[in-house]
Amino acid sequence: MASPIKLSKADARRALVKHQFAPCATQMEAFERLRSIQFDPIAPIGCNHDLVLQARVPGYRIGDWEKTAYEDRQIYDGWDKQASLVPFEGWPWRRIFHKWHRGHFQKIFEEFPEAVTAILKDLEERGPLMPKECGFQEKKAEWKSHWSSPNVTKRVLRALWHTGQVMTAGRRKGQHLYDLAERLVPAHLYRLPMMEDEDAVRELVAERHRAVGLLRFSAPMELWSYKVYAGPRAAAIERLIEMGELVPVDVEGIKAHATPQLLSNLDSPSPAPRVTFVAPLDQLLWDRKMVAHLFDFDYAWEIYIPEAKRRWGYYVLPVLFGDAMVARAEFWCRDGVLEVRSWHFEPGDPGPSFLIELERALQDLMAYCSAVKIVTGPGVDPIIRDLT
Repeated sequence: MASPIKLSKADARRALVKHQFAPCATQMEAFERLRSIQFDPIAPIGCNHDLVLQARVPGYRIGDWEKTAYEDRQIYDGWDKQASLVPFEGWPWRRIFHKWHRGHFQKIFEEFPEAVTAILKDLEERGPLMPKECGFQEKKAEWKSHWSSPNVTKRVLRALWHTGQVMTAGRRKGQHLYDLAERLVPAHLYRLPMMEDEDAVRELVAERHRAVGLLRFSAPMELWSYKVYAGPRAAAIERLIEMGELVPVDVEGIKAHATPQLLSNLDSPSPAPRVTFVAPLDQLLWDRKMVAHLFDFDYAWEIYIPEAKRRWGYYVLPVLFGDAMVARAEFWCRDGVLEVRSWHFEPGDPGPSFLIELERALQDLMAYCSAVKIVTGPGVDPIIRDLT
């Protein structure tokens, strides 16, 4: 195997930022680059998937993705790194998730065969349907907990969803509207035979690298969907290197693999620096050890940490200026008011043009969340307060 290409942190950082945040003309251009976007329903200022798109698609507004998913049918709700929005072209190799998930959900199918039959028949005859609209309704009081529903219908539908038999046809107030997969997946993709596991795993590994641009082999297991273990992952990476789709690199002591597309950014000039508010589950942050190495920036999403133990806040976004992490900010938007709840500068001076670019970015953020007013919380740095 060829020796890894040596990269400085500065070069890797510039290439990675260009790869991630070069503006996209459309949502689908962003999906083409990112391969999928993690779906999360918590929405202090739009959801994670909204924030990922606003960082790349000028003029994007909260909820614009729904038309792309449910009217244009260019993307679908499916499983990838976690629950995600995925371009339909990725359906063939992501069907391996359905196979993997079947073992986990087999108990539901075995214990409630009459529910499975009735729900699938309902969807065939009357779909799409919300769980409460299905004819079969049953609850198991012993199932009720903080994390799970006692509703058998919901459990069965989620089992069918995870195994690729039903899909999300739309949403009503955030709730899934289900229909048969064969009605929603483009026919030319639905009819394809299942890929061999080795081929599907190799494509998934390639997708992760395309999405980020630069990944360590030992990046966290959730990035590999908890299923692509070290052995198959190593075999896939070796084959992708042979195919010219990945290149071994060494970034000042950290070994990783880069895509040729990312490396091509090394030869292009850096754009004028702009301020970007980065989503908590953004592709840039998937490999946080690499982020810490490149940007000297340790990021933790503290949403599930008890308030008394949080260092930065509930839903804090990294603030990127050019190729430097310069601050952490928490925003909240309700009833047309965008609130800057907290702002913490990183050490160092971001430079004289930062405040000009920040003012422009805050105006764009107001448009994104349809705010007509911006306010700051108590204790926010006076420099930021003066901009609002």
